[in-house]
Amino acid sequence: MTAQQNDDENMSRDNEEDLTNQPVLDPDEAGTEVESDDPIERLESELHTAQIAAVEARQDMLRMQADMDNLRKRLVREHEKSRLRTLERFMNDLLPVRDSLERGLEAASDPAASVETLTEGEQLIMKMLTKAMGDHGLKTIDPVGEAFDPEKHEAMTMLASDQFDENTVLDVLEKGYQLHDRLIRPAKVVVSRKP
Repeated sequence: MTAQQNDDENMSRDNEEDLTNQPVLDPDEAGTEVESDDPIERLESELHTAQIAAVEARQDMLRMQADMDNLRKRLVREHEKSRLRTLERFMNDLLPVRDSLERGLEAASDPAASVETLTEGEQLIMKMLTKAMGDHGLKTIDPVGEAFDPEKHEAMTMLASDQFDENTVLDVLEKGYQLHDRLIRPAKVVVSRKP
């Protein structure tokens, strides 16, 4: 063997040792920083990155769903508390009316009670009740003399009348009630018609 061949062989062995001593890069560990000429390795790296992004997006979605569910539950609780507070205020306003009714019943059982005092007591109780209900937005619909409104009135019968225009409320058989802008009960009325 010549010296030239001997040197070439030693150099080839040194190059092989250098290559085997270098660390092997794993695409999973290297992330996206390593550019590979192999399309399969590049696609596997992209797939791994997309899977990580999908897991993170799913966790974000689940967290958002939990937050929305907690918000919904809190709003339901607050709505129920608000409804109970409103009902409590209304009941507190009705308690004096109930107390007055009890006193009125006791007074009615007294043999010395007169019809006038009982009537006066009943009128006072009615005022108290009307005020309590009005304070909470209840309005009475008592449309005598007004034009018939099918939105707020229920015609029970029609009477011929030449004193009133057609479709005028002549009489109220049962008053109607409206809570704020919402009709609770229409007024039952007698309506005029042409003779």
